[in-house]
Amino acid sequence: MKASQKRAMALALLFDILFGDPPNRFHPVAWMGSLIGWVDRRATSQRPMSDLVAGAGLVFGGGALIMLVARAIERILSRLSPNLVWLLEAAGLKMTFSLHGLRRTAAEVEMSLEAGNLPQARRLVSWHLVSRDTSKLDACGVAAATIESVAENASDGVIAPLFYYLVGGLPLAFAYRFINTADSLLGYHDPKHEWLGKIPARLDDLVNWLPARLTAGLFVLAAFLCGENGAGAWQMLKRDPSQTQSPNAGYPMSAMAGALGVELEKVGHYRLGAGFPKPVVTDIHRSIRLLSAAAWLGFFLFQLLPHANWIKRVNRGNQ
Repeated sequence: MKASQKRAMALALLFDILFGDPPNRFHPVAWMGSLIGWVDRRATSQRPMSDLVAGAGLVFGGGALIMLVARAIERILSRLSPNLVWLLEAAGLKMTFSLHGLRRTAAEVEMSLEAGNLPQARRLVSWHLVSRDTSKLDACGVAAATIESVAENASDGVIAPLFYYLVGGLPLAFAYRFINTADSLLGYHDPKHEWLGKIPARLDDLVNWLPARLTAGLFVLAAFLCGENGAGAWQMLKRDPSQTQSPNAGYPMSAMAGALGVELEKVGHYRLGAGFPKPVVTDIHRSIRLLSAAAWLGFFLFQLLPHANWIKRVNRGNQ
């Protein structure tokens, strides 16, 4: 990673801390969601092969278009002052992840539960964090759903975009964001989306394979640093991740369950950390602390990895 990319990543994190996310009308990810929603509303054939092709065309065509646009913007920026380039690149990178927004939303659920407002907590979880029916969840169920979302979105919404920026700059970071958004809007097993969302879902599984496992490892390290159960996080990471239907989501969620010493259950689907007590409202705050620690560990790791590669190249040259 170039020095300008390191500065851009650091500044993007600062932007996130200070300002959070812009309104949807100014947010590229919201624009992606509008485009995907427009295609979704018009995909009414419900013929498996037609829907499969439509979904593949959307995710590959849209992803390629996003990369071309981002590449064109990079070329335009390259003609500007170097100091301005990394400032604008940081602003663009900030649009691909949201640590502040995830922390804030989880904290809002926590505050609702602390105030005894279970209906409000259910609404917040359903609106911002999970797609499941939350209308019958008790306080422990709401806390579990919140913690699960914090863990999974630590990968999808923070570590993965930064990882793909490290690998391929803004074009790849935005392409990842498009793929992940397409899966979140289309990757359902209902009659309309079973085939339309199949390719976006499988592609999302592929691009999240490494970031999800990296995030889980960061949670283990964060647990040791934050005084949580690091050994338990490692134990659950080895035992439980295959329980989830997703090949990736179980990794950060299992590590989180072990780190907090709580059971995270989606009834009829999985029980991560079985044998631990069910989570309570205070466990949400603990999960937010682990989220922040893991995010910062990931940031420092991404800053250091290119330096390690540089050292290797120098050593080879001296042999």
